[in-house]
Amino acid sequence: MQRPLEGTRVLDLTNVLAGPLCTFHLALVGADVIKVEVPGTGDPARQLGADPALNQRLMGASFMAQNAGKRSVTLNLKRAAGRSVFERLVAGADVLVENFRPGVMARLGLGYDTLARINPALIYCAISGFGSDGPMRDNPAYDQIIQGLSGVMSVTGDEATGPLRAGFPVCDTIGGLTAAFAITSALLARRQGGRGAFIDVSMLEGTLVALGWVVSNYLIAGEQPQPMGNDNFTASPSGAFRTQDGMLNIAANKQEQFEALCRAVGRPDLADDPRFARRADRLRHRAALTSEIESALAARTAAEWESRLNQAGVPAGRVLSVPEVLAHPQVAERGLVRQFEEVPGAGRDISVTTAGFKLSGCRPDVDGPPPRLGEHTDEVLRSLGFTDDEIAEFRREGAI
Repeated sequence: MQRPLEGTRVLDLTNVLAGPLCTFHLALVGADVIKVEVPGTGDPARQLGADPALNQRLMGASFMAQNAGKRSVTLNLKRAAGRSVFERLVAGADVLVENFRPGVMARLGLGYDTLARINPALIYCAISGFGSDGPMRDNPAYDQIIQGLSGVMSVTGDEATGPLRAGFPVCDTIGGLTAAFAITSALLARRQGGRGAFIDVSMLEGTLVALGWVVSNYLIAGEQPQPMGNDNFTASPSGAFRTQDGMLNIAANKQEQFEALCRAVGRPDLADDPRFARRADRLRHRAALTSEIESALAARTAAEWESRLNQAGVPAGRVLSVPEVLAHPQVAERGLVRQFEEVPGAGRDISVTTAGFKLSGCRPDVDGPPPRLGEHTDEVLRSLGFTDDEIAEFRREGAI
């Protein structure tokens, strides 16, 4: 497939999720990602995940999920020799990504201003909870903290259950994808103007942007966001409905879809009911309409209704578990999941998701599995011109 970032070298100093997810997506489209890790322990995600045996091997499931295709180099940036090696890496790099708290790299003598003097074309991306300035810049930030501060939790769940945390680290994920977009934009700009850039990614701001209509309805229309559970705040009937054996999402957002739904479930009379005749009426009488529809849906299974409603032009889909959707023919046929056989360090086959898009009909992919800690240190240092004797001395000094 076409690999737009082929020949682009990325230094990945990130840990856990937001940063590694960003650089994984750069690797999927061809970037040579060198993951710079702390000797001995590496990325903390190497010890995170549901399989204790993998965690002990420093190949935790949380690490392997977004580090395939990268090369791992261990460097102690607190040692002068380690910083010297790192500066040589920077000289030949296109991009550097880090997700330390603001100021950490500068205290190591490796802040953007310093590195830009070594490599003026360097694109330096800093991912943090709140950005590089502002009154909260120095606060520690984890996904759950940002979920609460951003308003995500305030609109998740319903009146009885909310505020509720989203079921996956949504803010870390948004932060990583925001950074990947910013980096590719800066690379394009550099091709046109030849200059590097400092990218300042705030997870809080990225999440607010992703909230979309929730934020804009408040900013523009003055509507106070409310938790609505499984209901769609813009339309009814639009949400999750009980069937004979499980939940079914239905999105009859348009008038013609609502009328088609009424016919498909054997209740054409609902379209003529004054309570449900118009969009605004259906929103006002949402509970009554839901009751009527669920009464009709009780006659069949969720799978049967999914097929029938889609054939009738009504958007519908079952509420699946993660194992169910990964086994679904739609996901399988498009090749989202990539399997690596007998991954070194893991001692078993592993599978990871790749990119959520195809490019010119092909799925973005990486060349190899997630790396063992420091697996490529000697290889990369030799490529920088260091001799075997120098590498051995670095190792004796604890610099690598």
